[in-house]
Amino acid sequence: MIKYNICLMRKGPEVLLLNRERSSWMGCWNGIGGKLESGETPRDSMIREIFEETGIPEYELHFKGLITWNSGGSGYGGMYTYIADVPEDYELATPIRTDEGILDWKKVDWILDPENRGIASNIVKTLDTLLNDGRIYDHHCTYEEEQITGYEKMEIAPELETDAELREAYFQHYAARRAGGMTSI
Repeated sequence: MIKYNICLMRKGPEVLLLNRERSSWMGCWNGIGGKLESGETPRDSMIREIFEETGIPEYELHFKGLITWNSGGSGYGGMYTYIADVPEDYELATPIRTDEGILDWKKVDWILDPENRGIASNIVKTLDTLLNDGRIYDHHCTYEEEQITGYEKMEIAPELETDAELREAYFQHYAARRAGGMTSI
């Protein structure tokens, strides 16, 4: 089962990112997120993480699917993925230093600029789809030596966020396909 979540908070043409002070993605700009606590639903965990990391009280939260990965011999992982739309008139003066790193609003064009090497690579691969496609996907990244060597996306059911039995079945199927050496999910 997936134990992590990530949220990209959008305000107009900008996304609130965190320059991480710790692993993973230390020194890179990434979304807000963390680990699900025991008994938390993915959404409840995301709401808690947004509050803890940003303090932003007003937003519209959208489930956008999963970002999953496999990395050489170190196995598989993943995150429940969200977009939070913040009202354009909401003021959060940045940059802000936090326990996790530095929060700052970044323009989408800056994030996706091919010369920008400071963004978590899975965000670069998925951001356009997450922001502009209404469908829900499992975005799967294959890493070798910390570089993405493969990427695929597969549409998944939106109910995966709220239906624990559906999630369990999906992840069992996912693990079985990956264990069998199959690359598509």
